[in-house]
Amino acid sequence: MEPKRPLPPTSTAVAPVEAKSVPWRPLVAVLFVVGMFYISQLIGGLLVSIYPLLQHWTKNQTATWLNGSVYAQFIYILIAEAVVIGSVYWFLKLYKRGWATIGLLRPRLRDLAYGLSAVIPYYVFYLISVSVISKLVPSLKVDQQQQIGFTNVHGGLPLALTFISLVILPPLTEEILVRGFLYSSLKKALPLIWAAVATSLVFAAAHLPEGGAAGPLYIAAIDTFVLSLVLIYLREKTGSLWAGITLHAIKNGIAFCALFIFHMS
Repeated sequence: MEPKRPLPPTSTAVAPVEAKSVPWRPLVAVLFVVGMFYISQLIGGLLVSIYPLLQHWTKNQTATWLNGSVYAQFIYILIAEAVVIGSVYWFLKLYKRGWATIGLLRPRLRDLAYGLSAVIPYYVFYLISVSVISKLVPSLKVDQQQQIGFTNVHGGLPLALTFISLVILPPLTEEILVRGFLYSSLKKALPLIWAAVATSLVFAAAHLPEGGAAGPLYIAAIDTFVLSLVLIYLREKTGSLWAGITLHAIKNGIAFCALFIFHMS
């Protein structure tokens, strides 16, 4: 029987309890995460494509809807993220476990404080990492653009939907899936440092395709690898995902403001 109250948020107390609470094998978790990454996108894409079919649109109209509509992109992301969270919930129930098993506890003010306090250290860590890697790999394209799927965003409602799609949904879903489910599973069998590195490598690899036609987006992979290490530190420090969700949302929120409010790109 699971305890009704979470253990005190200390890294030394949380890790052993979580390890005992994860009955599935780490390899199963890795396969599940990779599978859900692709399956959720496939389901989202298929469902969004139904609307143009019902409207009997031409290929050009359909392409415009899928590639340029804020509403289509929002629906796609909403469906994909819902599939991921629903699948994790199903998986946990299959093993008779709850959200607390992967660190999704009740939010606390201290989680918000930890997330806020980690913003500057994360950016410093990221800038140092990029500086060092740029020296070692001069061909690294630090200014390569990330394809986020939203273009020509104008007006209150499109901006609000874009904000939800980039700042609210991904931090919540990715923390549950990656720093919650995947990391909790890997550290059952690996030392914490290697579980953190492996989790961060998977997270970074998932962002490589966001370079689009320009090729793998290595700068985003570096960014997300560094971010993931900081998020995992917050997870261990607080015993909860909410500090990481806070930092992740702030980081995405800063990028959102730079792109769509101040038009800095």
